[in-house]
This record gives sequence, C-alpha cells and structure tokens, in this order.
Amino acid sequence: MLVTTTSNLEGKRIVNYIGLVNGEAIIGANLVKDFFAGITDIVGGRAGAYEQGLREAKSIAIKEMIDQATRLGANAIIGVDLDYESLNGTMLMVSANGTAVVVEG
Repeated sequence: MLVTTTSNLEGKRIVNYIGLVNGEAIIGANLVKDFFAGITDIVGGRAGAYEQGLREAKSIAIKEMIDQATRLGANAIIGVDLDYESLNGTMLMVSANGTAVVVEG
C-alpha cells in the first residue's frame, strides 16, 4: 500500500477516488510514565516512554487506516494527515486520515 501526505503520486495515475479512510489509537499515561517524564523534564532530556508510546499509537492509527483502505479495494492513500489530541490530560489520541485511491502505473 502506497501512503503519502501529498495529493498525488509521482509517476502514477489515479484512476479511482474511493473516499476518506481513517484510523485512531488512544494511549493512556500511567503513573510510572508520568513520574519518569517529570524527572526527565526536571533534569532535561527526552521523555523516552512517551516517545515510544506516541510511535506505537501512530503505527496503530496508520495500520487501521491502511486496513480500511484495503477492504475498500484501494492500493494507495493520498493526502494523509496525522493529528494528535490530548483527552482529559490523561490520554492522547492519534488519528490518521487520508483519501483511499486506486492508482495504475
């Protein structure tokens, strides 16, 4: 499956626009992650646990979007947008949205 943030695929011709596809993932912040993130913020550096959680959530959201596009008969997704939203300050939602298309070439 070709996935891109652009509105076209270089060297490919879009022959069918199937429609919007999306995927979401929500991660929660537990007390251990909060504790170590707080220490990291105090002494400087990166919050590795949060970064890993974000990467996992992004991968899940993109995989769900690809699965939906595949079920609809697409072989590519264009115009992909990733959004991050804090929910009640304790959870983070990652959503992936794009347009499922069929390309040839």
